[in-house]
This record gives sequence, C-alpha cells and structure tokens, in this order.
Amino acid sequence: MDDDAKRSAARELAAAALARGDATGWFEELYATTPPEAIPWAELVPDPRLVEWADEHGLDGSGRQALTVGSGFGDDAEHLAGLGFAVVAFDIAPTAIRHAQLRFPSSRVRYVLADVLATPPQWYRAFDFVLEAYTLQVLPPELRPAAARGIAETVAPGGTVLVLCDGRDEHEEPGAMPWPLTAAEVVALFEPWLEPGDPELLADDGRQPPTRRLRVVLRRPRDHHGQTG
Repeated sequence: MDDDAKRSAARELAAAALARGDATGWFEELYATTPPEAIPWAELVPDPRLVEWADEHGLDGSGRQALTVGSGFGDDAEHLAGLGFAVVAFDIAPTAIRHAQLRFPSSRVRYVLADVLATPPQWYRAFDFVLEAYTLQVLPPELRPAAARGIAETVAPGGTVLVLCDGRDEHEEPGAMPWPLTAAEVVALFEPWLEPGDPELLADDGRQPPTRRLRVVLRRPRDHHGQTG
C-alpha cells in the first residue's frame, strides 16, 4: 500500500468519526483494524527529523524527563530513552500502547494511555523535552489550540518542545487530512506560552506523493529562580 492509499484509508475513518461527533475515536479504530505497516505515520524507525536534530544539538537526556505525544508504536520514545531521558510516552489508542509494549518488552519507557486534549495534571511543567510529531496535523483546526495548550503546559521552565509535522508555504492550500501546517500556524498555536525558534521547512523526503516536513523548536523561558530544563 502506497502512502496516498494509507492516508485515504485513514481519512475515511476520520470522516466517519467526525460525522458521529467523535473527533478522536478513529485513532483506536485505525490501530485496531490496520496492519502496522499500513498506518500512515508509522515508519517503524525513529523519525529522521528527530534523529538529525538531536545529533546536531547534542541532545543529552541524562537526569532529564521527556514526553512523547501521540507515541504510536514507540520508535521515537525509544530513541529518546537511548539518549538518556526518562521517557513517558502516551497515546489515545490502547492498541498503539500495546503494540509499543510488545515491540519493546525490556523498555525503560513508561507507555501510558492519555488524551492530548486532557493531559494529566501531574504532568504540569514536568518535562524537560517534549516531542510532538504529527498529532496536531490530524486534529480538526478547532481542536488544535486546546491540544497545543495541553502540550505546552507539560513543559518545564527552560524546557523544549520539538514539533514535527507536514509543512506547507503560506500561499498553499492545506488540502485534506493530514493537513500540512505553516510555520506561522504552529508558532501561533504555542506562542501564548512558549518562545519559538526559527522554523525549518525541510525538503521532500522521498514519500509518494512528495511531502515536505516542518520542524519547529519552542522553549519555555526559565523561571525567576533561574531553573533550567
């Protein structure tokens, strides 16, 4: 199944869920009824945009906490654990969590069931590094602000959020789900709480049809005590 066929199947499930007033219930349906290799965003390896950024910035998780949003089959969470982070990885789909635990039975990652629209209160400002990869772009536009706030509230003072998503230029139409986002859209979602760095719209990555990726880094300022992440 090519990438476009995978996305078309996911769109059908999402449209049916939206029609019955359930904007997120289709994630579990997708994971429960689809082979892992046919999940549109499941490459079953750590995302190369994460790996590249971590290598370039010498990302070191020693003694630090990380959170993976919409963790899917767990590859990105496991990569962060390999960098030394104590990782919590969450997904709204129980089947995704079970798959991740089966794939990595000896993992140090704590996989949990949670909803980005209602993150647990104990996660408030608890994580030094937060990875948001491809979750915002599959949510209807009206839900993205609440999701972005939920993500932002998990970031500790001095901490960092790395957002990965399909990207587009301002003059381009968003098309169909998964909707590619502009740098301005991502920054606007998080700017009430976090300070953005310079977004990167990366070249086509070999998918068919070609897909550009947007990578945005945002940080929570240190608090008045000088705490860092």
